[in-house]
Amino acid sequence: MNYRSDRRKFLRNLSTAAFSAAIADLSFSGGLPAAPKKSLLVFTKSSGFEHAVVKRRGENLSIAETAITEIGKKHGFEVTCSKDGRIFDSKDFHAHQAVFFFTTGDLTTTGTDKNPPMSAAGKQALLTSIEQGLGFVGCHAASDTFHTPPDPEDLSNRYIAHGAQSDPYLKMLGGEFIVHGRDPRLQTANIIINDPSFPGLEGVQSPVSFNEEWYSLKDFATDMHVIGTVDTSMLKNECYQRRPYPVIWARMNGKGRVFFTALGDRPENWENPFHLNLLAGGIRWSLGEIKADLSQNLTAAAPGYADIPPKFPPAPAK
Repeated sequence: MNYRSDRRKFLRNLSTAAFSAAIADLSFSGGLPAAPKKSLLVFTKSSGFEHAVVKRRGENLSIAETAITEIGKKHGFEVTCSKDGRIFDSKDFHAHQAVFFFTTGDLTTTGTDKNPPMSAAGKQALLTSIEQGLGFVGCHAASDTFHTPPDPEDLSNRYIAHGAQSDPYLKMLGGEFIVHGRDPRLQTANIIINDPSFPGLEGVQSPVSFNEEWYSLKDFATDMHVIGTVDTSMLKNECYQRRPYPVIWARMNGKGRVFFTALGDRPENWENPFHLNLLAGGIRWSLGEIKADLSQNLTAAAPGYADIPPKFPPAPAK
């Protein structure tokens, strides 16, 4: 008996059998194990004004939460929706690769919707996580969140450019809401597409006509990549008496991908393909699933980005 020869033959046959079994197992399971899906946390607490699109009816998700959940199903990422600020102090928070905000006010206070607030440590955990690589998507009222204090009822402090003294959340976001028009509140204006190559804008022709509650914004991060500006010549009210300014942008905050769109006030716009495709592109980019141009173009796209509009006149005496 040739022990060595028989042993080599035995090991060769064993390896072949093991390989065949592995291939059979892969064939049975449909191929290599799928990579785990990425996860997006959708946070919609309203410590200030609660918009209709994030208001829940009973146990049902809101209009915005439902739309983003459907986007996740279409593009293969998980979506978790919450209005509970305590999540940022939990281990669950760190299971997500990006977070989506449609929020208002100082989220460390209970505020309007009475849902549990963030803690100061939770806010810092959010900002630190973004700095370290967590993606962030802000929609509409995310810029009406954590205003640089004080934020008096007459809003006078919002007409001041705070720059480096802005709240750390707003510096991360890249801009701050001042005010929106009134009488009329909703207006139709053109969005000038400054980067038609951004994910979600495939096939979109500039300009895009859009009806919205237009936010007048300030304190833009000078390192941002402007995706869209609003044509202010088409808008009425003092707060739009300024040159075109960014309403859609992307930037890096440390290692974190930050995307913001000022659109999203109207419930009808959560069925608008332009808005939904743009959101899908911004979310997928923030998750690190697709690439985008991030060249700094603020001064070229919006030379009047630092304009501060006139204040609204005082309300008439009753």
